[in-house]
Amino acid sequence: MSTPQPDRPSKKGKKVRVAMRRNRNKPPRVSDWTRKARDAEDNDIDTSAREMVIAKGDLSRRRTIIVPEGELKHEEFLSGVVVSVHGLHLQVDDGARTVLCAVPRMLRTRMIEERHPVAVGDRVRFSLEKSMDGGEVTGVVQSVEPRRGQLQRQSDDRVHTVVANVDQAIIVSSADEPPPKPNLIDRYIVSALAGGITPVICMNKIDLDGDAFAARILARYATLGYAAFATSTRTGEGIDRLRTALKDKSSAVAGQSGVGKSSLLNAVQPGLGLKVGEVTRDTQKGRHTTTTATLVRLEFGGFVVDTPGIRAFELAQIDPRELEAYFIEFVPLVAKCKFPDCLHTHETGCAVKAAVDRGEIHSARYESYVRLFEEGCDNKRYATR
Repeated sequence: MSTPQPDRPSKKGKKVRVAMRRNRNKPPRVSDWTRKARDAEDNDIDTSAREMVIAKGDLSRRRTIIVPEGELKHEEFLSGVVVSVHGLHLQVDDGARTVLCAVPRMLRTRMIEERHPVAVGDRVRFSLEKSMDGGEVTGVVQSVEPRRGQLQRQSDDRVHTVVANVDQAIIVSSADEPPPKPNLIDRYIVSALAGGITPVICMNKIDLDGDAFAARILARYATLGYAAFATSTRTGEGIDRLRTALKDKSSAVAGQSGVGKSSLLNAVQPGLGLKVGEVTRDTQKGRHTTTTATLVRLEFGGFVVDTPGIRAFELAQIDPRELEAYFIEFVPLVAKCKFPDCLHTHETGCAVKAAVDRGEIHSARYESYVRLFEEGCDNKRYATR
């Protein structure tokens, strides 16, 4: 018969940083050196050894403990929204001010799967750390609230959350300088749908669309039912439409470098003053003028996050077997395929491939699906068969 093991204490709960308890017990050692020195004879006390105590700083005055979920006292912490991330420091807006906050090690450890444990748009709880010299008040993030909508991509072996808690992603492409990339637009659409947010397609620099190639790409997405419109900061076309799309919503503006994301926001809200750059004409590639995502409050209502431009966008944590669900023109045809586990790549009797042959599904969209599917299969986390 096995010997019953004593119950181990449960460690379920949240790690929080709390102030150190004051020690009110009697000191373990009586250090009455003054009286001893006064009463002792010369050389009776060894004064060569010195004992030094280093005063505690702000960081060492707190300790990490595990508190059961039901006993957390959230009123001890302030709540706010992350407006920018710079390394392990954040700018958090609590509605009255912006506080510079640090990300503690215990939070970074708990969310090790992600490239960074906190993203712009996250709602966090934080504690204030008052400066001993009366300087600027800073804070320490204690917890991150659950996210309701996010845009993510894969960065090496970790997930990079570009922005959190947004309603929609304004996917910006350009008619030229740089030319549009339909496959990149599809990647953003899939990532937005997977993250629970609505994709909106914006074709900027439409004044450069001499052969109407960009207009045809835009029409392709409008036909699928996506909100899609053209803009130009040079002529003013579509700026009112973009302003209406942003009004009273939380939005992320995303796209490759050089398509004019910051310029569009400056046009939507004059005086915003976001930094803009130019496209290198030789390479037709934009420069990274926006280096970190920043949340901006719009005067006409709503919030928008201006995200850094990218040149490659790898999908994060999407099983290739589930990719068909993010191509909305595929969904009605999936049940008509000959095989119930059809992957729509090489099988006979595939209703999706037949629709591509009939011209009912655009070949460029199908090529995007195949490309994303093959990339997902190459990822060691997933196996299709």
